Amino acid sequence: MAKRRANGEGTITKRKDGRYQAAAYVFRPDGTRTRKFVYGKTRDEVAGKLTELQEKTRQGIPAASSTMAFGDYLTYWLAAIAPERLKPATLSSYEGLSRLYIRPALGKKKLNRLSPADVRRFLTDFKVSCLCCLRGADKERPEGKRNCCAVGRCCKRRPSARTVQYIHAVLRSALQQAMREELIARNVARIVETPTVDTKEVRPLDPAEVRMLLKTAESHRLYALWVLLISTGLRRGEALGLTWSDVDLAGGQVRVRRNVQRIRRELIFGTPKTTRSVRTVALSKGCVQALTVHREQQERERKVAGPKWKPVPEHPTGLIFTTMTGRVTDPRSLNRMLTILCRDAKVRRVRVHDLRHTCASLLLAQGVDARTIMETLGHSTITMTLDTYAHVMDTTLRAAAERMDDALEFGSKKGEETEPDGDA
Repeated sequence: MAKRRANGEGTITKRKDGRYQAAAYVFRPDGTRTRKFVYGKTRDEVAGKLTELQEKTRQGIPAASSTMAFGDYLTYWLAAIAPERLKPATLSSYEGLSRLYIRPALGKKKLNRLSPADVRRFLTDFKVSCLCCLRGADKERPEGKRNCCAVGRCCKRRPSARTVQYIHAVLRSALQQAMREELIARNVARIVETPTVDTKEVRPLDPAEVRMLLKTAESHRLYALWVLLISTGLRRGEALGLTWSDVDLAGGQVRVRRNVQRIRRELIFGTPKTTRSVRTVALSKGCVQALTVHREQQERERKVAGPKWKPVPEHPTGLIFTTMTGRVTDPRSLNRMLTILCRDAKVRRVRVHDLRHTCASLLLAQGVDARTIMETLGHSTITMTLDTYAHVMDTTLRAAAERMDDALEFGSKKGEETEPDGDA
């Protein structure tokens, strides 16, 4: 006779249709307990699901149900599921969008009653509403904290098309998980068309502006960083996450294998954006020289700082671009530095990410093929490279057309008479 399971361990039984089911008491979002069932084809499969259910209960994570409010399900999804699948920066962004915009509008809807019309209406209203009225729209505010439209004026700040697209992505991801857990029959967010985003034309610096910027940056203590960003197209977080062990100055190459991002108040090291972002990039001679000088400068700064040189123990050792006390440079501070450099160099103001676009445009102007640029920048597909830089490929395309003229000898004079034979 099988051993009887103890009280609180849950129950596993075999159904008449041949499947197995397990039941255990779990927490609801309101703090009360209820009995929840899970199903599977084998006893081992159900036992695994039961263990997972009970582990979440021990951690105080509420169990999802089809009748729970969508706002409660979002809380459950962001706490229990999303952290295992999303990078920290993406998770932080999703949490903010859910708290500020989605829950106030759709949070009280029942999960199993959410319809495509609800999602479509929400996105349509979201596009045209001012941001300060959207935030916490379902909450009563004190007299002095009313939204701008309530006092007869509008801030006229509208969500960007990209924000609308991110909102739709959060809804789609959360409801897809609800489908996997068999809480809903369909993902209503997938039925609604994804909002389109008008791609902004990239405006990289031209060669003359780059030379002026680098000449101005020669006296900057992070001069090597600006040279690296322009010559290799590394992302801001990738460059600041580099250590000296990642760089081979003799071989003239750098290995990109981590990045650093500010998540709320912390600087967190993680893996690069995509699998293709983990790559090895060749360094120009000018970049190698700048890094060599920077390493000598960093050693002098270390000696001057003395006991004040205190890198964070949890961070990688041997970071290349640090503060005066050996700590990692905050990615956000680069924006302020570049703004000052652009002003002093008398070139138009650009973002740090625009230096990545500048690298690609310079490579294209030198006739480098799109595949090589894709590998250098760490794009996931060559389509992304071609779509992003299609408008700066005019010079390359014109050169290709001229080479075709040369190959077909269209440049030779038509009707040109051949020299007569000597016997003529």
